[in-house]
Amino acid sequence: QTKMEYEWKPDEQGLQQILQLLKESQSPDTTIQRTVQQKLEQLNQYPDFNNYLIFVLTKLKSEDEPTRSLSGLILKNNVKAHFQNFPNGVTDFIKSECLNNIGDSSPLIRATVGILITTIASKGELQNWPDLLPKLCSLLDSEDYNTCEGAFGALQKICEDSAEILDSDVLDRPLNIMIPKFLQFFKHSSPKIRSHAVACVNQFIISRTQALMLHIDSFIENLFALAGDEEPEVRKNVCRALVMLLEVRMDRLLPHMHNIVEYMLQRTQDQDENVALEACEFWLTLAEQPILILRFRIFIKFILFPSGKDETIPDSEQDIRPRFHRSRTVAQQHDEDGIEEEDDDDDEIDDDDTISDWNLRKCSAAALDVLANVYRDELLPHILPLLKELLFHHEWVVKESGILVLGAIAEGCMQGMIPYLPELIPHLIQCLSDKKALVRSITCWTLSRYAHWVVSQPPDTYLKPLMTELLKRILDSNKRVQEAACSAFATLEEEACTELVPYLAYILDTLVFAFSKYQHKNLLILYDAIGTLADSVGHHLNKPEYIQMLMPPLIQKWNMLKDEDKDLFPLLECLSSVATALQSGFLPYCEPVYQRCVNLVQKTLAQAMLNNAQPDQYEAPDKDFMIVALDLLSGLAEGLGGNIEQLVARSNILTLMYQCMQDKMPEVRQSSFALLGDLTKACFQHVKPCIADFMPILGTNLNPEFISVCNNATWAIGEISIQMGIEMQPYIPMVLHQLVEIINRPNTPKTLLENTAITIGRLGYVCPQEVAPMLQQFIRPWCTSLRNIRDNEEKDSAFRGICTMISVNPSGVIQDFIFFCDAVASWINPKDDLRDMFCKILHGFKNQVGDENWRRFSDQFPLPLKERLAAFYGV
Repeated sequence: QTKMEYEWKPDEQGLQQILQLLKESQSPDTTIQRTVQQKLEQLNQYPDFNNYLIFVLTKLKSEDEPTRSLSGLILKNNVKAHFQNFPNGVTDFIKSECLNNIGDSSPLIRATVGILITTIASKGELQNWPDLLPKLCSLLDSEDYNTCEGAFGALQKICEDSAEILDSDVLDRPLNIMIPKFLQFFKHSSPKIRSHAVACVNQFIISRTQALMLHIDSFIENLFALAGDEEPEVRKNVCRALVMLLEVRMDRLLPHMHNIVEYMLQRTQDQDENVALEACEFWLTLAEQPILILRFRIFIKFILFPSGKDETIPDSEQDIRPRFHRSRTVAQQHDEDGIEEEDDDDDEIDDDDTISDWNLRKCSAAALDVLANVYRDELLPHILPLLKELLFHHEWVVKESGILVLGAIAEGCMQGMIPYLPELIPHLIQCLSDKKALVRSITCWTLSRYAHWVVSQPPDTYLKPLMTELLKRILDSNKRVQEAACSAFATLEEEACTELVPYLAYILDTLVFAFSKYQHKNLLILYDAIGTLADSVGHHLNKPEYIQMLMPPLIQKWNMLKDEDKDLFPLLECLSSVATALQSGFLPYCEPVYQRCVNLVQKTLAQAMLNNAQPDQYEAPDKDFMIVALDLLSGLAEGLGGNIEQLVARSNILTLMYQCMQDKMPEVRQSSFALLGDLTKACFQHVKPCIADFMPILGTNLNPEFISVCNNATWAIGEISIQMGIEMQPYIPMVLHQLVEIINRPNTPKTLLENTAITIGRLGYVCPQEVAPMLQQFIRPWCTSLRNIRDNEEKDSAFRGICTMISVNPSGVIQDFIFFCDAVASWINPKDDLRDMFCKILHGFKNQVGDENWRRFSDQFPLPLKERLAAFYGV
C-alpha cells in the first residue's frame, strides 16, 4: 500500500529567522551566545521547529556546511532533551530525511546525520524504527562511496552506543546478519570503509558476543589480511582487536602467537604514534597473561629501542607523572613500613588519564614495569648486560634511556638489584647535575623509585648526598626538572619520615625559595612536597622559626586565590597536612581557614541543590571543592584538637556534614566520615546531639564496594562508641552484622580489616553484652588483622574490648585460642592493667584445661611465640 508522504514546506520568513540564529550562534561573543540559547529554547515551543532544523541540515544545500551541521547538532540536542514530545509527523519526517541523506557529498554533513541517527536510536528508538538497521545495511552495498561511508559511519556509532541491545532478543538478533556483513568489508578498496568495518566488529569482542564467536576464525583471518594496511586508522583498529582478543580468546590466537608478536613489534615502531600506543597496550596485556612467558630477548630489544625516532624530541607534559590527589583515608601505623596508604599504587606507571598522552618510551617503560612485576628477578640476566652499557654510555640520549629502564624495573626487580645499588646510586646522584635537562629529570624519577633502599642505609652514605642534590634540582633553571625533582623529593619524604628532621631548616629554606621562583604548574607540585614533608616529620615542624618561614608564603597564596580557582585544591590539601603537623602552632591561622572551608562546602551544596532542581538553568558544581575543604577541616580538627571547639560552636558545619554524608558521590561521603571521626575526637559535645541522625547513615555506608567510604565510616563508628560508652547500645544492631561480615570477607584490603577489627573491639568494650555473643564469628580474623599494627591508643581500646567480651563469653574464643595468644604476643609494652587482663585470660585458660593439655596445646606454638608468652605472662 502507498502511505501518504508527509508533505512539509518551511515558511520562508521562519526559515530566515532560524538561519539568522544559526549564524549568530557561531559568534565568539558569550552574551550573543546566551541570547541565542534562550531563543532556541523558546522556539522549542513550536512543534515544527525541528522540521526547520532537519530541513536546513539535509535540504538547504545553498547554505555553508558549518551552518547546516550546526542545525543538525541543535536538533540532536533537542532529540536528547525532548524527543518523547515530538509529534509523530515530525519524527517520521526527521527519520526519513536522515536515511535519505546519509550519503551527502560532504563528510561533515554525513557525520552529523550519523550522529543524529545514533541519538534517535539510543533514545529507545531501535525498537520503534524497525527499518533502520536493514536500511543502513543495504546502503552499505551502494555503488556510491558517500552513501556506503555515511551508512558505515552511522552503524559504527550505533554499535558503540547500543552494543548491548543489538545483542539481545529485543531486536531479533540483528548481529547474526550484521557481523558477517561487516566482515565482507574488511577487503573493501576504501581505507575509511575498512576502518569502519573493523571498528564495528571490535565493539563485540569484549562482551564475547555469540554472533562474533561463531565467526571468530574468519574474523582473525581477515584481521591478518589487514596487517600491513596503508591506512593508520585501520592498523590501529587491528592492533586494538588483537589486544582485546588476547583477553577473551587467547585460545584462538595461540597458534599464531609467533607471528602476532613479530607483528606487534613492528607496530610498536609504527610511523603513526596512535598505532604505536595501541600496540604497546598489547605488551601490557601480554605481560598479564601468565601462560605466555615469551622470549625475553625480543621484549627487551623492543623496550629499549622502540623506534629510535623520539630520542631527541623533548617529551610532552606527561613525561614524568605527577603524583595524584589522595582523598583522606584513615590508616593504621605498621611495624614494618610506616603508614600503609589505602591507595598505595601511586607509582604504577599507568594512570589512565595520562596514558594516552604518553609518548612511546613511556609506554615501553610501563610495559617493562609490568614485566618486572610479573617475572621479578628472572628478568635481570636479560637486562643487566645491556643496562651496564647504557648507563655509562658517553651519548646522553643512550644514557637517559638506561636511566629510564633502571627506574622502570625498580619495583619488580628490587631484590636482585640490591647488590648493584652501592655503585649505581652514587652514579645516579652524579647524573643529577648532568648538563642535559632530560637526563636530570629522568634521574630524579629513577632515584625516587629506589628511595626505600636509600633510606634503609646509614643516612650519611646516600640519603644526605641525595637530598642535597635533589634540593638543588628543585631550584633548577629548567621547569621540567623542577617538576621531576619536586615529585621525587615528595617520594623521598614519604620514605625517610623523621630521618629528615635534622635537615628541616635546610629543606624549608629551599622549598620556600622555590615559591618565589615557580610558575603556576609547578607550584601545584611544590604544595604536594610541602604537604608530604609535614606528614613525614609531624610535630617536629612545630617550631616558631619553621612556622615563620613556611606560613607567610602559604597564606599569601591563600589570600590571592578566589573560591572558584581549582588551584585551591592542592593548597588546601597542603594546608591540611601542615595544620595536622603544627598542632597548636597553627592556632593563629585557623579562624579564616576554618571559615573559608565551611563556606566552600556550603556553596557547593547550594549549587548542587539548584542543579538538581533545574538542571537546564544551573550547572553542576565541581564537588572537588567540597571534598578538599572537608579534608582540610579534618586536618584542622586533628591538629588543633579541643581548640577547634569554639569554631565548631559558631558554625553550621554539622548540618552541612549531615548533607555531605548522604551525597551521591562516594568521595564526598568518604571525606565527611573522616571529618566526623576527627570532630568526635576533638569536640564530641557538638557531635553528640546529632548521633541519632548520623548512625543510620553510617550503617548504610558499611558497604565494601566503596572501600574508602566503608573504611572511614567504620573508623568513625569506633571513635563515636568510645565517646558514647554504654549509650551506644541502641545503635549496635545498625552496624554489628555488617562489620562482622566485612571482617570475614576474602580479599578485604588490610587497612579496612584493621579498622573493622578495631571498631568491633571498641563496640565490645562499651557494650560487651551486645557484642560478645558473636565472638566466635569474628575472633579469628580479628586476631590476625591486629597482630601487625603498632601499639597505640586504638589498638589498646580494641584489645580491652576483646578481653571484656572473652570474660562475658569465654566459650566463644576456645576454638581459636592460639590466634588470641599470637595477637597478645604482638604487644611490645601494653599498659599494666591491660597486661593484667591478658594474664588473667591466659592463666584462666591454662588452669581450665590442666597442665598436660596446656603443654600439648603450647607445643603447637612457633618457638618465638612460646618464649614470649613465657617471658611476659609466665605461661
